[in-house]
Amino acid sequence: MSAARRPSSTGLRQLLDLQQQHDWMQGKTVLRDADERSESLELRFKYVARFEKLLHRPQAPEVLEILRRYGRDCIPIPRRTERHYWSVSCLPSTPGKALVRVNASWMELFSLYADGEGVRALFVVHLSDFTTDHSLDHGQMDEALLERCVVTPEDVGYFFPRGEDIFAVKVRGLSSIGKFLAAPRALRAIRAFNLTHMNRGRNAYQASHCYSLADHILSDEER
Repeated sequence: MSAARRPSSTGLRQLLDLQQQHDWMQGKTVLRDADERSESLELRFKYVARFEKLLHRPQAPEVLEILRRYGRDCIPIPRRTERHYWSVSCLPSTPGKALVRVNASWMELFSLYADGEGVRALFVVHLSDFTTDHSLDHGQMDEALLERCVVTPEDVGYFFPRGEDIFAVKVRGLSSIGKFLAAPRALRAIRAFNLTHMNRGRNAYQASHCYSLADHILSDEER
């Protein structure tokens, strides 16, 4: 009798095994990315006008700075996975008037919005990473943890989107967004959620990928 065929890997597991993913999520390894990017010139030109429009917004310098940090710290092997496993949209037409949005599979991972002349961020993560007992109980929200991840308590808020283990964190201002991205617990939570959805298969938002924004996401990776 022949051995049972093992199920084929899907999503990011085709590029990184689970141990590599876990070590990256925990900050225990630096993953080797590709030297070059694959690119669609047609898609690059499609969103140039939107990108130019974004550059005229007062929030543009902060948006690009945050995207560089997000790409460097929150997306595994971003060159190898660009567009096919994650994408970034510029001034997307979906409700909410986001300035930029990062997606994977069918999920919106991260968005930036105008907040006066500054910015506010929306991070989507697993609820269980922000409860005191790692449960899905809304009543166990660790608000003290959230407040430690930002500059002042007034800079953070949250809500519960539809979904069993989904939690949305709103962070206001460049300084608090930067602190949230640097906080070990928050960064692990962001990485864990991104891995979950990059492992679910190919990105459904490939057609809205803005290469001009992705240039900035990958700028710290340039060799």
